[in-house]
Amino acid sequence: MKLLSIVAAALLLAGCAGGKYSSTNKAYKRQVKSFAKLLREYPVEDSAGLPWAGQWVGTTNFGMRRPNFVVIHHTAQNSCEQTLKTFTLPRTQVSAHYVICKDGTVHHMLNDLLRAHHAGVGRWGNDTDLNSSSIGIEIDNNGSEPFTKLQMTSLGNLLGRLKRAYNIPAANFIGHSDIAPGRKVDPSNFFPWMDLARQGYGLWYDTTNVQLPVDFNVMNSLRIIGYDIRRPEAAIKSFNLHYLPADTSVQVSDPGKKILFSIQQQSQ
Repeated sequence: MKLLSIVAAALLLAGCAGGKYSSTNKAYKRQVKSFAKLLREYPVEDSAGLPWAGQWVGTTNFGMRRPNFVVIHHTAQNSCEQTLKTFTLPRTQVSAHYVICKDGTVHHMLNDLLRAHHAGVGRWGNDTDLNSSSIGIEIDNNGSEPFTKLQMTSLGNLLGRLKRAYNIPAANFIGHSDIAPGRKVDPSNFFPWMDLARQGYGLWYDTTNVQLPVDFNVMNSLRIIGYDIRRPEAAIKSFNLHYLPADTSVQVSDPGKKILFSIQQQSQ
């Protein structure tokens, strides 16, 4: 009897723990079902008012849209639990595909093929809707502390899976600050971009034999890499944050120019 009581208590505790987000999990499933219903409606009414052909003909050649970028963030909150709550409140209108806690736990909050609300207003190259083309990863960090080893191990494993699953180029692993210069600074100057780049996630520089062209243009180089240069100082600060985090100026130093050109060569 004592053993049965212990088992019953354990099951009750497990049920309570698993049910903490039961209401938001149900909301997730309802929304996915509504999307599935929409996908089954063929042909759909054309909001542009264009006439349909008399007989609908559905193509046999199509597939799911797949992500081509990974955007890395820090949560700017004080705990993983706080972030999970933020992402399960409809009024916040923010989300991410993954949240990585300080102990390395990875919460997969949204199917990779669905659109999360993580990038906001931003641009990378010619892409002006990163929410639609990327996977968002939030790392539990308030922005003023180092990332834990457990987090970085989990992140490396996750990025490896995403890179293999969707054939994402190394250059397309970027930070929120890269796509939103002047508006965002995550994943902060503590983030170890060099370590990730050495694993194949993101670009890093080698200036050993770099010779700058006589006509080297800083802003043009930033544009080629992908930065939005409509606000030059903001673009420079975002570049420095990624590659020279100790440099908080709004200029690209002479060593920085070689770094910039090295990255440009890898981006072309």
